[in-house]
Amino acid sequence: MAELSVQTIREVQADLHAGKISCKELVTGYLHNIETQKHLNAFLEVFAEDATQRAAQLDKKLKNGETTGKLFGLVIAIKDNICYKGHKVSAGSKILEGFTSLYNSTVVERLLAEDAIIIGRTNCDEFAMGSSNENSAYGPVLNAADNSRVPGGSSGGSAVAVQAGLCQASLGSDTGGSIRQPAAFCGVVGLKPTYGRVSRYGLIAYASSFDQIGPFTHSVEDAALIMEVISGKDNYDSTSSSEKVAPYAGSLSYHKKARIAVLPSTLESPGLHKEVRGAVEDLIENLKNEGHSIGEIDFTLLDHLIATYYVLSTAEASSNLARFDGVHYGYRSPDAGEMETVYKKSRTEGFGKEVKNRIMLGTFVLSSGYYDAYYSRAQKVRRILTDKIRAIFKDYDFIIMPTSPTVAFKFGEKTDNPVEMYLADIYTVLANLTGIPAISLPLSEDAEGLPIGVQVLADKFREADLFAFSEKLMQLEHIK
Repeated sequence: MAELSVQTIREVQADLHAGKISCKELVTGYLHNIETQKHLNAFLEVFAEDATQRAAQLDKKLKNGETTGKLFGLVIAIKDNICYKGHKVSAGSKILEGFTSLYNSTVVERLLAEDAIIIGRTNCDEFAMGSSNENSAYGPVLNAADNSRVPGGSSGGSAVAVQAGLCQASLGSDTGGSIRQPAAFCGVVGLKPTYGRVSRYGLIAYASSFDQIGPFTHSVEDAALIMEVISGKDNYDSTSSSEKVAPYAGSLSYHKKARIAVLPSTLESPGLHKEVRGAVEDLIENLKNEGHSIGEIDFTLLDHLIATYYVLSTAEASSNLARFDGVHYGYRSPDAGEMETVYKKSRTEGFGKEVKNRIMLGTFVLSSGYYDAYYSRAQKVRRILTDKIRAIFKDYDFIIMPTSPTVAFKFGEKTDNPVEMYLADIYTVLANLTGIPAISLPLSEDAEGLPIGVQVLADKFREADLFAFSEKLMQLEHIK
């Protein structure tokens, strides 16, 4: 079987319309790749029959001369916390084992309406809680670049599915970096949109004021095209924005000289690996040489980001996960008897260690006597951060910083030190706390050939500018 080459969506569509390949052959190729690389554990379930049937329908549609959608022929995977009617969804948790979705999420509806083919659901940290994909109830996902290393989390399966050529693109969710950090670890493009840009209807919630769905791709153009389709107002999600969706994929030219903000504190952090710092500093120097203006901004709040994020996100998780109780749906302990035992045993047995840790922490910070000391203060810090970011974007177009302080670390390296694991999100949580869009781009590799990512942040709803500037960055010689 011929190996599927890395092409953009438009290139694949050109081949489909020219008769060089069919949708069915595309799906067959990806199913072959999934089977030969199933040791990566990227997929929890492959929709082989569904995908093959849909491919045949799309081939017939093309043959009949019917109008095809924007994503015609795109073979895409979805994270296992995105609902797809008639298909299982578990959020990587035993407590939802065997549960079948009764409806489509809005993003799935929009993908299908534009002729995409959904090939399966990808493995993830349980309820999207994790930075390494070691917290899934169904085992870890392996990084295709080095199987001894993590792919990042929580959307590790979605990142590896694209990295390893198991699909052309995938969707993940980003609460504190869960798209961008795996994208950096796996050497692909990963976008966290502006909060409210993409509907959360049908996304199993972790922290409702942080969560956003976004794409993993090989190219900025593909991410832009997918975003055109999944973005926009949704009456099923009151937090979705009515802000107009720009033709992102058709506006990828960036001819201006950008005003770029650099936060020195992000490059001076003691946990930042030397090679990551060097790669980002080289990029900044090259942008200077290209004529872009670079400004250093004093940012003294870096050390407060992780604490603020984990106080607020775990508080929301404590509330959101209360519904998984062994009564309504999902796992119920076989040893449960009276009502109180049903709750206690089902939740104790059904949730993994990290999820229970975060529920307990969230319940604590919301409890009487501690609410003002932790939760209220964290909300105030979030407002200060939002004001600071708003002020920066009055004078600058973009912020550039590392995506992660390290390259992909080895399995078990951080599991005994939760604080060290949480610090892996130090550069990504800022975008979630302030609601701005951020993208991780594959920048280079370290001495061992492991991917290094760079993160570009823009003001709210400036995805069009973010995509255009990112495309320019990807064309620079030093970007791999």
